[in-house]
Amino acid sequence: MIIDAHAHYVPPAFLDDMSSKRRAFPSVKVAVENGGVRFSFAGNEPKRPVAKGMSDHESRRTWLADHGIDKQVVGGWLDTFGYDIPADEGADWSRFLNEHMLAATAKLPFLVPLATVPMQSGKHAAKVLEEALDAGFHGAMIGTQPKGATGVLDDPDLDPFWETASQRKATLFVHPTFGARDDRLKAYGLVSAVGRVTDTTIAMARLLYSGHLTRYPGVNLVISHGGAAVAMVLGRLRRSFETAPAQNTDPMEGFRRLFFDTIVYDTATLRFICELAGTEKIVMGTDLPFVIAEPEPVKFVDSCNFAAADRAAILGDTAARLFRIAA
Repeated sequence: MIIDAHAHYVPPAFLDDMSSKRRAFPSVKVAVENGGVRFSFAGNEPKRPVAKGMSDHESRRTWLADHGIDKQVVGGWLDTFGYDIPADEGADWSRFLNEHMLAATAKLPFLVPLATVPMQSGKHAAKVLEEALDAGFHGAMIGTQPKGATGVLDDPDLDPFWETASQRKATLFVHPTFGARDDRLKAYGLVSAVGRVTDTTIAMARLLYSGHLTRYPGVNLVISHGGAAVAMVLGRLRRSFETAPAQNTDPMEGFRRLFFDTIVYDTATLRFICELAGTEKIVMGTDLPFVIAEPEPVKFVDSCNFAAADRAAILGDTAARLFRIAA
């Protein structure tokens, strides 16, 4: 079974409910522009319009079949997660998103749903995660900045969430949020080309140094986009720890527990990550439906000339185990 372990999906019924105002949330505003739906949260600037491909499951079904992919693990879109709205409302918003995701994917068996949880509150995130796993979700997708455009995943407020995820042996897919507070990124498309990488790398460096991966050993953490630059800076992280070990946890202890997707677009880079982490820690991904998505994911993995067992692990065996996908 071949599995795409990184993609995004927004159920059409969710967009219909919000654009028609059949369901309203005090801190969520909806605008329909040229047929596209945009959300804004807690009075902040509107997010990007939801791309048509985000909800077009028929085109997606055809694309997956054409590329020999049997299942696709789908999280929501980070621009809809609403981490910047008040916690109680945020929990209801996550539940609303999850209800639509579960209902939609129940009719689309080639899609494997990941839940959304309100990361602005560790207590609320823990409760919604429990509910989502009990309802049938295969894990959760979480953003790197739990306050919307700020915040850190090692915030002590999130300890209840990490404790629950560890107890439930949940698989969490870590994905960068959208935003460019560094003005140097606001040109040349650097928000996507570089900003995503720095965002994820900083979030993961904090988790490695804080010891979260060893403190909460039941969690399976999958890092998007090949782990950003974590593998590339691992030597520096290790050396920095050696110079001041009393301040941090050994990053290697956490690194050995991480999983990474294949979305790096370069065979030498993928081989390097596999050399450091092991092929059993790699899952194939596409990042559909974005323009930057890997166009030939299976061919890309095959171009690395892995041994048969390693190829099978990357193309589906590891993802099937992590996300509990039945053959």
